[in-house]
Amino acid sequence: RRSSDLLADQGCEWKEEVVPLNEWHEGKCELRKTAVFGQVPRFTDGDFILFQSNAILRYLGRKHDLYGKNDKEAALIDMVNDGVEDLRMKYLRFFFHEWETGKEKYLEELPNQLRPFERLVSQNPSGFLMGSNISFADYSLLDLLQNHLIVAPDCLKDFPHLQAYKDKMEARPKLKAYLESEAHKNRPIHPTRKV
Repeated sequence: RRSSDLLADQGCEWKEEVVPLNEWHEGKCELRKTAVFGQVPRFTDGDFILFQSNAILRYLGRKHDLYGKNDKEAALIDMVNDGVEDLRMKYLRFFFHEWETGKEKYLEELPNQLRPFERLVSQNPSGFLMGSNISFADYSLLDLLQNHLIVAPDCLKDFPHLQAYKDKMEARPKLKAYLESEAHKNRPIHPTRKV
């Protein structure tokens, strides 16, 4: 979803093919035979094919000038995106493996996980994660915050800068139109669990 958010916000057109989960697991999907690591998503740009969510996001970041103004800013954006991914992995472990047994503990620890992002956003006058312009990492954090808000609707109540950041991101005209579209609304945050 974060790549779709980026593409929409950058005014790009794309075609999304959703693979039914049962077809994927049963091996009935031709795409599975070509997936380098046995996973989706797959991104195609002309005859260029790329797998892995973060590789796709970084590619789009480079292509759309969303990777900072220099090597140091790009490294900081990578660092922040890696922090987002660390929290995403914890979230996915909770969501898929500890939903029944670990929800209370996960939500209790969530403020400590969000605090670094609150600090980063509060220290950046642009209101983005790093630098003076939006970066690919901003789309990644927005997606993760949106997922958390579905599970824990008040998780940002003690994080005013993150709340303002989310609101600012969602108010970007092209992204806002996409987030309000049926194409976006009809996609579950995860294909195996209704929240």
